[in-house]
Amino acid sequence: MSTTETAIASAEAHSAHNYHPLPVVVASAEGAWMTDVEGRRYLDLLAGYSALNFGHGNRRLIDAAKAQLDRVTLTSRAFHHDRFADFCTELAALCGMETVLPMNTGAEAVETAVKTARKWGYRVKGVPDGMAKIIVASDNFHGRTTTIVSFSTDPEARADFGPYTPGFEIVPYGDLTAMREAMTENTVAVLIEPIQGEAGVLVPPAGYLPGVRELTRERNVLFIADEIQSGLGRTGKTFALDHEGVVPDMYVLGKALGGGVVPVSAVVSSADVLGVFRPGEHGSTFGGNPLACAVALEVIAMLRTGEHQQRAAELGDHLHRELGLLTGGGAVEAVRGRGLWAGVDIAPALGTGREISEKLMELGVLVKDTHGSTIRIAPPLVISKEDLDWGLDRLRAVLSA
Repeated sequence: MSTTETAIASAEAHSAHNYHPLPVVVASAEGAWMTDVEGRRYLDLLAGYSALNFGHGNRRLIDAAKAQLDRVTLTSRAFHHDRFADFCTELAALCGMETVLPMNTGAEAVETAVKTARKWGYRVKGVPDGMAKIIVASDNFHGRTTTIVSFSTDPEARADFGPYTPGFEIVPYGDLTAMREAMTENTVAVLIEPIQGEAGVLVPPAGYLPGVRELTRERNVLFIADEIQSGLGRTGKTFALDHEGVVPDMYVLGKALGGGVVPVSAVVSSADVLGVFRPGEHGSTFGGNPLACAVALEVIAMLRTGEHQQRAAELGDHLHRELGLLTGGGAVEAVRGRGLWAGVDIAPALGTGREISEKLMELGVLVKDTHGSTIRIAPPLVISKEDLDWGLDRLRAVLSA
């Protein structure tokens, strides 16, 4: 067997089969390129689902991590450390908020947001104990914990993991009327993705997000924006909500916040909302650790300049123009997205999204499929226009074969 086949066979033999990765074994990476164990190079057009917004091995982030590794990596929250205050202060400022509650993974941050909303509902809004409701959207993807899959509409994510956590109302994504009708006096929050990534990079109708903001404010309900994939530069703005001038009550952040170096996530909100917690009611041993804070501080500093957002906007316009030219010819049924983020619906006659992804891999381009015949394109924001065009040329070749 080849080195690749040997590595995959070993992994299959000794790991749980909860993923179905493409048959490539990455050994090193830099910028927008990855190299496998046999020396083949691949253009990364997935960027770790936005975790690698700033590219592989970003020098600023690696240097920040190395410097912190020599000082202190973990204290637990039993003690203060000298990077924590700066991290919370700078992240709150980036979000235009006051208070930060750090965690590690995106799912942990979503769970934190759910707990925050419920506690706020009981302590502040006055909802009767055990009666809090959170409205979510169909086709959502917020993570894979038992509570989160309880309000998923994806059978693969949900089946066989019951009994399910109650307290959630599911309404169609983009349907403001349905959301309004679902609200009761016990509704404490609306939790939505401004753009649904796993569902195929679905952008809601114009006016929907401002409508959600107006409705939640009117009904004294928290607007929680899951910007784990869509935030921190991906769409050409710091947050996807910025495109419509909307500010939520709470941001849920992750992925790119750790720069592809360490897992970092956070809930960011007002002091009134996050102030409902008291010591011992929530926490994480690794949440807000010194290494995580050092890397995230560098991420925040990079975002403050606006250059990555501008790059995502400009290259994103180019990406969508080029992808738009592929529609109408029978190979591509639809293209959606914003910034350097696109969902491309391939005509089923050409193959499944998985099959198209495998053909692109053979030509040196890595993407990932979702929901049948859809592929997602989300390159690192540092990708060059020349490399992006190189990847798009390979996509055209696959679609015309």
